[in-house]
Amino acid sequence: MSEQAKPASRAKRGVRSWLVPGGIIVIAGLLLATVIVQAQPEQSATTAVNESADGSATAPSELPDLTQFEYRDPSDVQAIGPVDAPVALVVFSDYQCQFCAKWTQSTLPEMMKYAEAGDLRIEWRDINMYGEASDRASRAAHAAGLQSKFWEYHNALYPNGTHRSEAELSLDALVTVATELGLDTEKFVADLNSPAVLATINKRAEEARQLGVTGTPSFLLNGEPIVGAQPTALFVDTIDSLLLDAESGQ
Repeated sequence: MSEQAKPASRAKRGVRSWLVPGGIIVIAGLLLATVIVQAQPEQSATTAVNESADGSATAPSELPDLTQFEYRDPSDVQAIGPVDAPVALVVFSDYQCQFCAKWTQSTLPEMMKYAEAGDLRIEWRDINMYGEASDRASRAAHAAGLQSKFWEYHNALYPNGTHRSEAELSLDALVTVATELGLDTEKFVADLNSPAVLATINKRAEEARQLGVTGTPSFLLNGEPIVGAQPTALFVDTIDSLLLDAESGQ
């Protein structure tokens, strides 16, 4: 995407749209509510509304800034795009999730164009909702990332927009993928099984659960939650609008 083409493209796409199914909005609201309650540990969900001195209800306190969950870490092997990109997309996923596979095929390539243009930071997090095979796959992808092959390995785990079966996520199968990608398989296996990689994967999955992520794929786009494999246009229009805001200093 050229510098000259970007503004015209953004203007053509128009204002961002959040026209998603009602159920998605509700789920996203629950995600926010979970964060609010966790950010106020001394309040229960039923007492999140502030009270004035005379006991009457007042407006709730300002919502927490969910951009705090962006790492913006230059050493993050599961991220792409400048650490200071004006827009950030955090993706919560699982390697046995069919909708994650579809989103990877249909929408991720468009997101990559923004990252390559320097406009978007993409950070991938695995929540591993489907057990041991998902956990092993996420450790394998991270191990590939330690050899600068995270995205290639990630895409190989979602062939043609589908997810691999549990049997296809066995250690032997994962090593075969590493071999096909030209990785140092001895290092790959050592990293996959290392306590450091396990700790990283577990930490990220726990962070996602604490945030309130209960389904995949889920996203934070500049701190705003999106739940489900929404249409590519939703992400494109929103990013274009955010970039226009950034250019105008809003």
